[in-house]
Amino acid sequence: MLSFNAARTAKEAARETAIVGEFDVVVLGGGPAGIAAAAAAARGGQSVLLVERYGFLGGMGTAAGVTNFCGLYANVFGAIRQVVHGVSDDLLAGIARLGGLNDPHLIFNKTYGRAYDTAAFKLAADELLLSSGVELLFHALAVGVIMADAETVQGLIVETKSGRGIVLARMFIDCSGDADLAAWAGAGFERGDASGNTLYPSLMFRLNGVDASRAKDASAQVAARMAEAEKAGARFPRKTPIIKPQRDNIEWRVNVTQLANADGSAVDGTDAAQFSAGETEGRRQVSQAYQFIKTTPGFETSYIVDIPPQIGVRETRRLVGQYQLTEADVLQCASFDDTIGVNGWPLELHEAGDVIFRWQPVPDSRGFNHLPYRMLLPRTLGNVLVAGRCASMSHEGQSAARVSGACFVMGQAAGTAAALAIDGQCTTHQIDIGTLQGKLVEHGAYLGRDV
Repeated sequence: MLSFNAARTAKEAARETAIVGEFDVVVLGGGPAGIAAAAAAARGGQSVLLVERYGFLGGMGTAAGVTNFCGLYANVFGAIRQVVHGVSDDLLAGIARLGGLNDPHLIFNKTYGRAYDTAAFKLAADELLLSSGVELLFHALAVGVIMADAETVQGLIVETKSGRGIVLARMFIDCSGDADLAAWAGAGFERGDASGNTLYPSLMFRLNGVDASRAKDASAQVAARMAEAEKAGARFPRKTPIIKPQRDNIEWRVNVTQLANADGSAVDGTDAAQFSAGETEGRRQVSQAYQFIKTTPGFETSYIVDIPPQIGVRETRRLVGQYQLTEADVLQCASFDDTIGVNGWPLELHEAGDVIFRWQPVPDSRGFNHLPYRMLLPRTLGNVLVAGRCASMSHEGQSAARVSGACFVMGQAAGTAAALAIDGQCTTHQIDIGTLQGKLVEHGAYLGRDV
């Protein structure tokens, strides 16, 4: 059996590692945060390399088949409006030009989501970054860092089919989702809640051949049928199924699985053995769920058209930075002087056997909280920013601001800040916040200061 905590060791031969590139900014991870960070830094006049483990961009949105943008909208005193803008607008426009973007759809009668086609997302993201001047390194697994001193990362070590190499940069942006780069560089991090419990992963899948005219309210229908089946002794991994149509309504996405270890704890996306077992368990649950769903009106002749490349990981390491976004910040729609944009998504806690939503007081509030620049900053590292689901947040705060809308916001701010720090020959801690905010607004971002 595999064990990466084994006491036995073996010596590897010492080796010289080639420096394979040198850039102003290196971004690790090609999800929404990484896409926005790389584009913003390049548009800020910097040479940028984005390092991605897969052969395509999109992060969990493509690799885990999420196929739905959450957090782009907020319920502002009863009016649902888009509150995430900037680089994300360019990406959405690219997806729409390819015919791969749905109109906004209502979620829980409180806010909107935007479903998209994963192929269109991949194509639009490629075009966005290449046209911005970003260099892409796909099929590259980051495995460590080289430090210039205790507060400065000098290089990122990558493993590729061409061999092992080091990429040097002046600034690094960790959009890995797991705080890999920051953790290797010695930044503090946390996992889970006060007891160490993390949000459970899921494995999404898509069905084709659905009769949309008969499959209306499928989530509610399946949830009711699951409850009846459980009374008769059936057991399901979780309650609260989410079953929604895609761009072509013969195709529907299904989010109903939940992946746990034998002891009931959430599968850890940074543990290779757990991650591997989670993949096979996820596919088992997909098969089980499909057999149940296909007996629902409208799904009788449906078939599984796609199981994505990996399970959808929601939470692993989270940076402990200069400020941690909290549950109270989200639910009380907090304001911050160093706002870089907003989050309008509620707490979405994937707990054992269920999904718990805790909403801001909508429609009686502005429905969003500011995201402070400080949540991107490790406490000691001067040339590293952390954006996306691994930024500095509490377990509860992260359950809201881990979604794509907030990740776009954090990524664009991180890329803009990195460019300003290089131009100002200073650390990321020393840039002028007013100048950062001005640049973000200039490039289309919404900072949420008018409500």
